[in-house]
Amino acid sequence: MKAIVFDVFGTIVDWRSSLIHQFGELEKELGIELPSEALADQWRQLYAPSMDRVRQGEIPWTVLDDLHRESLVKLLNQHGIALDAATIDRVTHFWHKLDPWPDVQRGLQRLKEQYIIATLTNGNISLMVDVARYAELPWDMVFSAELFQHYKPDPEVYLGACQLLRLPPEEVMLCAAHNSDLRAARALGMKTAFIPRRTEYGPQQSNDLEAEEAWDFVAEDLVVLSERLREH
Repeated sequence: MKAIVFDVFGTIVDWRSSLIHQFGELEKELGIELPSEALADQWRQLYAPSMDRVRQGEIPWTVLDDLHRESLVKLLNQHGIALDAATIDRVTHFWHKLDPWPDVQRGLQRLKEQYIIATLTNGNISLMVDVARYAELPWDMVFSAELFQHYKPDPEVYLGACQLLRLPPEEVMLCAAHNSDLRAARALGMKTAFIPRRTEYGPQQSNDLEAEEAWDFVAEDLVVLSERLREH
């Protein structure tokens, strides 16, 4: 194995706490009440359906930033929250400032000593560059759905990253906190590593609490994964 590619939202960054915090700051700044937790959770709930519209050909290729903005406008209307266009743009940009989980920076640095490390994300390239700079993530490369104009779990995303690395799928491992993502990668011949993020969706999380299949590696966090791989 020569490279590890990582899902980002949820696996690498704690999007939920980051969004709630930023909505809280906006609430103070504007002097209005915002249901921060509900907005964060409902915004994320619109994530997969918005990408499905692209994947099913209902709308042409659209980058995630633009899908996020459309979802946000819908959400604000549902909650009766009036924000001007510039503020809506700023809120859409909340996704560009997401905090990493505590193990991530150390874990990635250790993994980078042995392997090529890169994103494999539905986030567009400019979004991922901003997240990497904000969260100080030491990627060798940013692989984005935008490069392939397909969203995961379309095979073009996984195979496209392998092709650009000039590596066969069996020499590339996907690391993710989502069993469904790993299933899609393994079906194409990639190696798999599961890292549970049991609070990604908050205290009521019911999915992805544990590995649902015998993935190649299962580790509590990225530091532990780096140790497992050194022993392997």
